[in-house]
Amino acid sequence: MKELGFLVTFIPNKIEPIHNWYWYKEGYSKRFVDLYLKRFGVTKDSIVLDPFCGVGTTLLACKQSGISSVGFDVSPLCIFASKVKTQDYDMESLEKYVKEALKWKFQKPDQIPREKWLMRIFSKYALEDIVFFKRKISEIPDEKARDFLTLALIDSSMKSSYAYKDGAFVKVKKRSVPPIKKMFSYKMRRMLRDLREAKLAPVPTRVEIADARMLPLEDNSIDFVMTSPPYLNKIEYTNIYKTEYSLFFSMPETKLRSFIGERVEDSGDMPPVAEAYFNDMKKVMQELYRVCKPGAKLAIVIGGGCFPEKVVEVDRILANMSEEIGFKFIDMIVARENWCTRNRTIKVGSMRESIIILEKA
Repeated sequence: MKELGFLVTFIPNKIEPIHNWYWYKEGYSKRFVDLYLKRFGVTKDSIVLDPFCGVGTTLLACKQSGISSVGFDVSPLCIFASKVKTQDYDMESLEKYVKEALKWKFQKPDQIPREKWLMRIFSKYALEDIVFFKRKISEIPDEKARDFLTLALIDSSMKSSYAYKDGAFVKVKKRSVPPIKKMFSYKMRRMLRDLREAKLAPVPTRVEIADARMLPLEDNSIDFVMTSPPYLNKIEYTNIYKTEYSLFFSMPETKLRSFIGERVEDSGDMPPVAEAYFNDMKKVMQELYRVCKPGAKLAIVIGGGCFPEKVVEVDRILANMSEEIGFKFIDMIVARENWCTRNRTIKVGSMRESIIILEKA
């Protein structure tokens, strides 16, 4: 259980080439995907789906094993990172653009962002660097090269900021950080090296923005599903990744990797937000049942909900719901447990993070 608890976090990806191009603490690891590719007996003739693909761990791990995959998410940032990590590159062309980028001579931009919170997160010089490099990257005619360098700049910018993500908050701590130019140069070289050494198989990898409640897939088209839906009452991703969106993307209209869910007036003994969450999860599971082939296996990583009055056992409720929809329940494996607390000190109950194994009958 201790090893599995580690694998359902993003931490092991710190040392995984390509997977570590962009840090995403809400994800799980390549090693987790590899484990279940093996346990499920996934072959190169199979198609694997991740309807909450995040930054593409499932998709990239499949590509590294020569397996076709499909991934969706509502976050433009996540979809962008997933595409950059899984697309096929003309290495000769990409190396040419990276070499050119390494020689760019800084020119002070006319304007930089003036939002107060950005001025707290970055030094004036860092913001000037970001604006300059963004403009230079935008002039590159090759879309794949532009995207590659943009992801390198996004990651470099965050590593050169005073901000750090702490649970549901972005905190600011003034400290010594590397200059963006130095970080950006290092990141480009390392990403290029990763691609040279990886020699990824040119297998189909489809990555698109889509709502998991309405998947743009045909009936009975998917062999396996590996995913982790948003956890009940967890962080609001729009706020956590506000910096990246402000500097590099348009802010999405929907809440990132979460469900809107209308408030339910008669929610019984369950918090209204939990009732709304399960209404949406039911739609997701119905969609997964529709798109999966008979015999398809699913591995779903899910965490419990922590409320002041009680712990909501999401894994058990989701498993029961899936059976009612038509899935065959195979197993529920507890990866790790944490205390749910009220007012930081009063223990409300034990909260599980589990892997639900299902099969379409």
